Amino acid sequence: MKVCIIGGGLASLSLAKALINKGIYVDIFIDQKKNKLSRTRTIGLSKSNIEFFNKNILNIEKFLWNINKIEIFSENLNGEKLLHFKNKNQRLFSVIKNYQFNKYLITKLKRNKFLKFKKKIENYNLIKDKYNLIVNCEYNNQITKKYFYKKFTKDYRSYAYTAVIRHKKIMNNQTAIQTFTKNGPIAFLPISDEETSIVYSLKKKKILEVENLIKKYNTKYKIIDIKDICEFELKSSDLRLYHHKNILAFGDLLHKIHPLAGQGFNMTIRDIKELLNLIDLRIDNGLDLDSSICSDFENQNRHKNFIFTNGIDFIHEFFKFESKTKNNILSKSVKLLGNNKFANKFFTKFADTGIII
Repeated sequence: MKVCIIGGGLASLSLAKALINKGIYVDIFIDQKKNKLSRTRTIGLSKSNIEFFNKNILNIEKFLWNINKIEIFSENLNGEKLLHFKNKNQRLFSVIKNYQFNKYLITKLKRNKFLKFKKKIENYNLIKDKYNLIVNCEYNNQITKKYFYKKFTKDYRSYAYTAVIRHKKIMNNQTAIQTFTKNGPIAFLPISDEETSIVYSLKKKKILEVENLIKKYNTKYKIIDIKDICEFELKSSDLRLYHHKNILAFGDLLHKIHPLAGQGFNMTIRDIKELLNLIDLRIDNGLDLDSSICSDFENQNRHKNFIFTNGIDFIHEFFKFESKTKNNILSKSVKLLGNNKFANKFFTKFADTGIII
C-alpha cells in the first residue's frame, strides 16, 4: 500500500508519521515556498489528544508546557471572572510552539525508510493512479480548485494577532487566561515560566496599537518585551464534500475555525484518529486502501465536524452580540451556569474530546 500526502503543514506531517508507523509507504509533496512558519504561533492540545498523539504518532511530551487551570473573564463584567476550569493540578491541555513541533516531526520523518519527501507536484494527472490513497491538505492547487472548492464559509472581518511576551519569571506559570474584550477575545497562553503566547482577535490594527492593547489587558505579567507580532485574517469554513474518488481532503482544508477556543488542530487530531481506525479495520480484514475509506471517513465525521465548528462560532457570536448591546445579562447567565459542577464538567469534556455521536 502506498499513500500520497500533499502539503507540509502539521496535519500532513502528523498523518504521514501515523501511517508510516503502520508500515504504510508514504510520499509527501511539499512546496517549500508555502511552508514558512511563524516563530510566535503556538498550538493548544487537549489532554486526550496528547495521549493519543504520544502513543500512536510521536511522543512530544518534552516540548509541551502544561496548563492546569483556565480562567475566563469578560470586560462587560468589569474584569470579573466569568468561568474557571481546573482538574486537581492535572493538565487540562498543553501548549507547544508551532515551529518546534513542525521541525521535530520533519526530523523523525526523514529518518524513516517508509517515507520520501517530494517537491511540488506540477501535474496531478501523473500521480493519480500511482497511489491507493491521495490526501490533499493544500488550499491552492489543481486538486482543490477542481474538486474541493464548495464550502460553507464565514469571514469574521477581523484578524488574529499572535505574539510572545517575555516577562519576569513566574513560578508555576500554568494558568491560561482569556478575556472577552470590547475589541475581541484575547488569550494569554503560558509556554514557560518566563514566556507567554498571545492570541488576540480584533479588527485591523497597527502593531503599536496591538502592543498597547496587550499591555492594557495584561493583569498578571511584568512584561520585558513583546516579540514579533504576526497577523492573519480570520475566516471559518466547512468543506461540503470530503473526497473525490480516492482523493481525501484533510486538515484545515476540511474545517477551519475561529481560534478563540484553540480547537483547530485538536479537530485534525481527532480526524487522524478516525482515519486510522478505518485503515486498521481494512488491514485487519486483509483489504487494500481504496476510495471506500474516503466515503466512510466522510460519513462518520462530516456532521460531527460541522456541529463542532458551528459551536465555536456560536460562542464567538454570543460574546460579540453582548459587546454590541453593552448588556451583561448574558455574561451573568454564563457565570451562573459555569458555577454548576455538572455544566463545568460537560464543557471541560467537550473541549477535551469534541463531539461523540
